Amino acid sequence: MAPLATTTVLSTASAASVGVASAGSGGNRRQRTLVIGHRGASGYRPEHTLASYELAARLGADFVEPDLVPTRDGVLVCRHEPEIGGTTNVADHPEFASRRATKILDGVPTTGWFTEDFTLAELKTLRAKERLPAVRQENTIYDGRFEIPTFTEVLELRQRLSRELGREIGVYPETKHPTYFQKAGLPLEQRLVDALRRHGLNNQSAPVFVQSFETKNLGQLRGLGLRTALVQLLSATGAPFDLVDAGDPRTYADLSTPAGLRQIASYANGIGPEKTQVIPWAADGTLGTPTALVADAHAAGLVVHPYTFRAENSFLPADYRRGTSPNDFGRAIDEQVRYLKAGIDGLFTDQADIGVIARDDASAKPSGSA
Repeated sequence: MAPLATTTVLSTASAASVGVASAGSGGNRRQRTLVIGHRGASGYRPEHTLASYELAARLGADFVEPDLVPTRDGVLVCRHEPEIGGTTNVADHPEFASRRATKILDGVPTTGWFTEDFTLAELKTLRAKERLPAVRQENTIYDGRFEIPTFTEVLELRQRLSRELGREIGVYPETKHPTYFQKAGLPLEQRLVDALRRHGLNNQSAPVFVQSFETKNLGQLRGLGLRTALVQLLSATGAPFDLVDAGDPRTYADLSTPAGLRQIASYANGIGPEKTQVIPWAADGTLGTPTALVADAHAAGLVVHPYTFRAENSFLPADYRRGTSPNDFGRAIDEQVRYLKAGIDGLFTDQADIGVIARDDASAKPSGSA
């Protein structure tokens, strides 16, 4: 499945200029709806590779999203999880067989190979592979071609592509499992702030959002001097692990209430909810009616960037699917238009070109209008 041809690509606004500082200011709130390349262009290339990030930018993404985990020698690298058995060829390296281990990751026993048990030099001997080969068989032709990138390499790519494409490409890093890594003696926060400072990106107008599913580390980042926009990730189920670990009974559902959103607004600039928190699926699997989440978040002064929009039928509501194959593309543009018209400020998508087209469609004036 080749990327869709993109329509007009507008230049990216900075994080500050998309309404972060004025999310509740009525008609002036939203200046731009963002297309965020989820793990790059992970619908077309193995996720969290430089090739994936670059393709997302070339397809029109305003931001690319690297998930950050540390190596044993303290370098931030881009992987969806610290366990890399499913996203690299580490199992094919007999010299690393003894590194396979079972660890408790956010309360869940997890077996595999973990980035914190490898130096950067060792990780650079591995190659990425497609995480969902049964769904995205086309992506498997790239297995073994790409290295695990460092966060620094992503920031350098961002700078190069911004110059080449003539528009600012933003970065939207996620701190993965911060409590786990703090307890392992490899905290992410200072390393992230230092990397942004080195690249001139630690300021309020920088095209940067920093996100986390946990709550306390966002405050810690502020305490370390981070000046970019912050986003609290949410989920339709469960609770932030830092709260669970501390015995705090609050859940993501609690954080998603008007009172919870006002509390988030005391330390963050936006929320990243699961998309079904914005428009849930009905009992028959079809797309339902929007909730009050967007309006409540905007009332609290927060922007809303839901995740994750994917084109395959298996990820779409029943009434947006085409054909019978779960891996074929369905009516992904139409689905995203529905969400955009519900007032969201941006969206995470595995296929950035689809997000660009949906944004154009959602913002187009009706035929015959002035």
